[in-house]
Amino acid sequence: MNKYLWLIIVGIVIIGGGIAYTAFIRSEESAPVTTGNVREITITARKLHWTFDPEEITVERGDKIILTVVNEDDFDHGFSIDAFGISQRVPANQTIKAEFVATQVGDFPYYCSVPCGDSSILPGGVVEGGAYAGEKRGHFDQIGKMHVRSIISETQ
Repeated sequence: MNKYLWLIIVGIVIIGGGIAYTAFIRSEESAPVTTGNVREITITARKLHWTFDPEEITVERGDKIILTVVNEDDFDHGFSIDAFGISQRVPANQTIKAEFVATQVGDFPYYCSVPCGDSSILPGGVVEGGAYAGEKRGHFDQIGKMHVRSIISETQ
């Protein structure tokens, strides 16, 4: 058989498979969606508190997120949300921006991706203010959660 005929047959099978996947197999939750909404959110690494403020944020699937991450500390932090490919260093006393579309539904942690020590450097070894005053906090405690809701389930 002619090699070009084989290429045409293989191409038709691949294209047909893609169409069948899109039409019958792919779940509604994984389908691309855009709400047209732009959410500007500021998250702050509070000075010597080993916490992000706010610790939880809620958005809709399809929202364009413009994050501003403020580092009030005198040492570097990092900011990562693995599910959306965000990982940036936040230099001491500086601000970074990150943009992405919330394409997945679920709860996704955000965290400090730069080892930044713990509260043992403070007098008494505990955080002095904020929500965790009196507690020993460290790098692995500096986490938050992004809730991405499905706009489809909200209307049903």
